[in-house]
Amino acid sequence: MTQPQNKPSFNLRFLLVTALLALLAILFIYAIHYDGAFFSVILFSQLFVLAVLLYFRRYLEKEITEIHLKKEEYLEEINLLNLDLKKEELTRKSLFQRVEAYARLKSLAEKLSLCATHLQAAEILADRVSELFSGDRTTTLLYLSYPTTGDLGLVVAVKKGSRIQILSKKGDMFDAWVVKNLKPLLIESARTDFRFDAEKNAPLKDDREYASLIAVPLMVGVKILGVLRVDSPEEKYFSTDDLRFLSRIADLGAVSLESAQLYEHLQDLAIKDGLTGLYLRRYLWDRMSEELPRQLRRKQEMSLLMMDLDHFKKYNDRFGHVAGDIVLRTLSDLLIKHFQQPGNIVCRYGGEEFAVMLPDCSKTQAQALAEDFRAQIAQAEIVLRREKTTITVSIGIASFPSDAQIKEELVQKADQALYAAKQKGRNKVCLA
Repeated sequence: MTQPQNKPSFNLRFLLVTALLALLAILFIYAIHYDGAFFSVILFSQLFVLAVLLYFRRYLEKEITEIHLKKEEYLEEINLLNLDLKKEELTRKSLFQRVEAYARLKSLAEKLSLCATHLQAAEILADRVSELFSGDRTTTLLYLSYPTTGDLGLVVAVKKGSRIQILSKKGDMFDAWVVKNLKPLLIESARTDFRFDAEKNAPLKDDREYASLIAVPLMVGVKILGVLRVDSPEEKYFSTDDLRFLSRIADLGAVSLESAQLYEHLQDLAIKDGLTGLYLRRYLWDRMSEELPRQLRRKQEMSLLMMDLDHFKKYNDRFGHVAGDIVLRTLSDLLIKHFQQPGNIVCRYGGEEFAVMLPDCSKTQAQALAEDFRAQIAQAEIVLRREKTTITVSIGIASFPSDAQIKEELVQKADQALYAAKQKGRNKVCLA
């Protein structure tokens, strides 16, 4: 700020002018009453006083000018201070928003860390994004990439906090652009964006319409796991800050999704056979321990099939062990397709022996399923070393609770029935 200069006081000058005027009045009175020659002195005195008044006027004008200048300086400083205050307020709000955003990310990270499956992680991620981006006016979509083909598949679609059905299961050209370029995408107008074909920019005929969107790739390193997208029926609904925030969420979500997938893979390695992809024996025993009490409470039957490849050794001796592995994988694929009812457990019991647990299935129903499968296997052709061959299976069936009361006894009864099928010439189904 400008410091005030040291000048004579305004009051001092005013007193001086007042004193001169008083002296002039005294001289004028003296000249009238005592000596007329004083009028000449009075005239010179008036001229002197006039000169002093003119000087005093110029001084006042200068003072007024300086006051105005100081006032303008003060106003300018006030404006600058107001601008600084506004900047500080904006900075404070920005910091508050960042703190709030990171708090939300921390909460999301804690929830994602508790997910045991990648589907559970995907649902939590989509739900949270829908909340953060005004779920009542937006639709959140999460696509995951199929490892074998690389195509996108819709996993979760959320609007107003609820799951919705979307016709476009593989995404549109905007999602394809994100996958191809591995970059975030902001579309202010889905119909007029110059980067895309205007004729194809119209949204698909879903139960919703969108005019703007943001989409980011879910990536870990150079590996893409899917696409996270939020769209709105309003144009220019999203900003670059929204896209940046969604990218941070996607980075966090991608790590959680990969961790969940790795955990599921480790679980599969622990309970599934590496050659056939079927469950292992210990998993079957664990599930039977859970299923038998449930069947007992519901007063339902449960059947167990024990199955063995007939003359499997001859395939290994004739065609080699690689051919034997092909036979085992072929049989496993057919087992999965034939017994794909929810709740059924198909496992590799050991070597060329397999087991199928059929909850809520009577012995009669199990026999019909087993006969159909036995006939299907007998008719199937397998090419081994450019030679067509066929395989057959023997099957034994036991049911709970009619044949056994505990899982060990149930397995034993089914195994005895399997042995009986072999004794009768193989390629047969026998009941306990």
